[in-house]
This record gives sequence, C-alpha cells and structure tokens, in this order.
Amino acid sequence: MDDSLILEVADFEHDVLTGIYSEETGKPQPLRFTIQVRMKPLRHYDADTSLDDSKNYMDLKFAASEALPEGVHFKLIEAVADHVCETLFLQDKRVEAVTVKIVKLAIAEAGEKIGITLHRERRE
Repeated sequence: MDDSLILEVADFEHDVLTGIYSEETGKPQPLRFTIQVRMKPLRHYDADTSLDDSKNYMDLKFAASEALPEGVHFKLIEAVADHVCETLFLQDKRVEAVTVKIVKLAIAEAGEKIGITLHRERRE
C-alpha cells in the first residue's frame, strides 16, 4: 500500500446560502464542514521541511468560505461540497482526493447531525 498524507479541517462552521424550502431561501444557513485532502507525502519530513512541501490547512478552510461565490444560492449542499472539491483540486495539482462532510445545523431538532459526505478522486 502506498503512503498517503491526509490533511483535515474538522467542524469548521460557515454560513452559506443553501436550501430548497421557502424558509431557507434568501438567508444564509449555518453549515458545519469537515474537509479532508489526500496527498502523496514526501518520503521523509525533517524538522526544517518547508510548507511548500505540504499544503496549508487554511486552504481547506478557504475553500469552504471565501472561495464560495458570494450571493449564489446552492439548492443542495451536495453542490456546496462539489464546489469545495473543485476549488481544492484547482488550487493544487498534488491533491489526489477530497472528502467533504457537511452538516446542516439549522434543521437539527434534538442534536442530530443531518447532512452529507462527498468523496471525489482527481479525474485526470
């Protein structure tokens, strides 16, 4: 089995225009994101290995916040997750796969976690 490096940002919350019901349209909803990116690691990491030899974790957070188009309403959170995946693939050719988990916080009635997980492999 090949080595892999998984970078993760877990339980990041951001408001996104999403939903299909009338009470959801026109106002942002709080979503909780967990994003994982799989990359091929270096054979060895020394104490002075540069960040250029990995990926900045903040890129994952950026893909689920500032990189989402302002004012665009996503009917499905699947489309939000897809946009996050595509953003991360475009940012860095070393990204081999992306997994995005989204939980819709506004619809939970008793603390349950309602949402989706989308996993994409690079297609090239």
